[in-house]
Amino acid sequence: MIISASRRTDIPAFYATWFMNRIRAGACTVPNPFNPRQVSRISLRPEDVDVIVFWTRNARPLMASLDELDARGYRYYFQYTILDYPRLWETKTPPVETAIETFRRLSERVGRERVIWRYDPLLFSSLTDAAFHRERFAWIAAQLRGYTERVVISVVDMYRKVRSRLRNRVAQGVTIPDQTPESVPDFEGLMHSLVETATRCKMEIVSCAEELDLSGYGVQPGKCIDDALIARVFGLRLDLKKDPGQRDACGCVTSRDIGMYDSCLFGCQYCYATRSFARAAANYAAHDPESPSLLGWHEATN
Repeated sequence: MIISASRRTDIPAFYATWFMNRIRAGACTVPNPFNPRQVSRISLRPEDVDVIVFWTRNARPLMASLDELDARGYRYYFQYTILDYPRLWETKTPPVETAIETFRRLSERVGRERVIWRYDPLLFSSLTDAAFHRERFAWIAAQLRGYTERVVISVVDMYRKVRSRLRNRVAQGVTIPDQTPESVPDFEGLMHSLVETATRCKMEIVSCAEELDLSGYGVQPGKCIDDALIARVFGLRLDLKKDPGQRDACGCVTSRDIGMYDSCLFGCQYCYATRSFARAAANYAAHDPESPSLLGWHEATN
């Protein structure tokens, strides 16, 4: 079993104490996000967990516990987002210099093949046009050269809650085109530039759940929960299928996610996992690190 920690929130940044408490307890509970009365118990015992995949923008709060995870026999790798967008888009993310420093320290600690850089999602606007992405991607890639072997990109998905937030920015004078190659000036040039930069910095560049076919630019579809990477890095050959709970364009293999929505505090305007930033802040304030579940106190029903 692969544990995803988590697509729904940033566990390393905000819930590291809870996570380690659940590791020591050997299990956690997770309500079904579509039916909260259906609560699953998920084993976190080392013998039941093949790999943990962490998703984060700030691994620092968890790094002090990596020795314990290693001693207990856990295998893990990180999906690590660094974008350096304007504060209008990312209100509370770590400063880019701090993020890069933490990324490097983590890579030195666990190995560059186990820390994957996410320049994801690409949001196109009058503040973040192709020229912006070309320059920022190149600068960050240069800082991370030798500290990772893969970079993940995708174009932002315009979920209804995302559209609503972005409309508020349009009212403030920001221009946001349709997020399509036809509507974004120099989209093709940008894609070629990203590929060239990644190649120069010795990084494989792949896409994440991208319905656009970017293979013509040299960006192949990737897997964030990646059985091939797991086989290469950890020597585990897992007989896993594509995760049916993810979008059709997602190549990830099956995993169990232990996070909950509306619990991240980074305030990214394009975030699909946070419906309400106020609710997320309230949920975080009420969070009990001793609870079996990330938010509230949920006992398993199955």
